[in-house]
Amino acid sequence: MSKNLSWMIFALGVGHILYGLISFRAPLAAALSDGLFDQFKAHPGRIAAFWFLAFGPLLMLAGQLCLHAVAGGDQATVRLIARYLLGLALVGVLAFPRSPFLAVLPIAALLLAQGYGLLS
Repeated sequence: MSKNLSWMIFALGVGHILYGLISFRAPLAAALSDGLFDQFKAHPGRIAAFWFLAFGPLLMLAGQLCLHAVAGGDQATVRLIARYLLGLALVGVLAFPRSPFLAVLPIAALLLAQGYGLLS
């Protein structure tokens, strides 16, 4: 199960990037047409696009690290990743109650339970 949950985290990262490219295509296109370099700081829409897209690879990294930990039987690292994801999801839900952060809550909770050996 931990392997599947790890891939779900990775997939969330890929989805984050794809959704960001679609949702923020106008601010991203404007930044590109303006030369890209230093074109994000003065435009709130561009700032949101940058941080939204930057979060995707971090989720992918968390998924990859979790896969590596699962493969090596490193339950302590699985628990650590799960705690970070659970904390992030809880803060995200508090800040944005009607958001995809809700999807991370069960994944993180199940991963944490798996890390403690509560699930087989």
